[in-house]
Amino acid sequence: MGNGYTVLRGAAPRELVASIAADLAPRYAAAPFCEGGFYGERTKRFGRLLIRSPKMADLVMNPAILDLAELALGNWCERIQLNLAQAIELQPGALPQFPHRDQDMWQGALGDVEYLVNVMWLLTAFTAENGATIIWPRSHGVEALLEEPREAPIVAEAEPGDAIVFLGSTLHGAGPNLSSGVRRGIIVSYCLGWLKPYENQWLAYPPEVAKSFAPELAALAGYVQHRPNLGNFEGQCPSVLFGGYPDEPIAAVDALRPDQDALLADFVAAQRAGGGERLEP
Repeated sequence: MGNGYTVLRGAAPRELVASIAADLAPRYAAAPFCEGGFYGERTKRFGRLLIRSPKMADLVMNPAILDLAELALGNWCERIQLNLAQAIELQPGALPQFPHRDQDMWQGALGDVEYLVNVMWLLTAFTAENGATIIWPRSHGVEALLEEPREAPIVAEAEPGDAIVFLGSTLHGAGPNLSSGVRRGIIVSYCLGWLKPYENQWLAYPPEVAKSFAPELAALAGYVQHRPNLGNFEGQCPSVLFGGYPDEPIAAVDALRPDQDALLADFVAAQRAGGGERLEP
């Protein structure tokens, strides 16, 4: 994504997208409008999409998208995780969204690290008239340090089944909905596995829910440790909770990267061979 974004045409079958749109329609109708200028007072949003449509897992686990996310983020983490799965609806009269970079929620170092990959899946056509996502090309990476982007924005017009993919460092925002119809889409995003995700996955999908997920999806939703040992439950992988909360104490078990395992094995072997090294006070 040398431009900070790309549009994958036909990334998902239209039948799949239509099925998800039908599943989400009642929730769209029931959802209240957002409060606040950033979310948008003529905008509806709701999350926990993996329990709202059985087909959502197919979007979240889309192989082409996961490959892009791994390519963009893999240099800075041991594994990626699901950051968010949220449905968005722009009603007629919705104002333009404040241009922003989603990486700013973490306040980390800028310019060197990519924290996030966003994927906007379209449930309706996105047009300049109905509020299609506005993106500033090549505003990502070190360019995020500039106060003003160098290039003019583009309107990411696309059709249901297309995926608009952009980095967390790319400046973007929803356009105004000047049409008489609604604009519906789903934002699925992936972030570095050691970050706190936007949507609290363990609350969105508690163990009694996540245990029904495919193992790869459960891991993406946080039911795996980010080595070394991060995100554990009582020193073990949180997927241990799929069998219920343990009645008896459980042992903490190392969860290390291969390079750390090798260093530790050498250290332990040396200590055993030498009877341990006594440090002087």
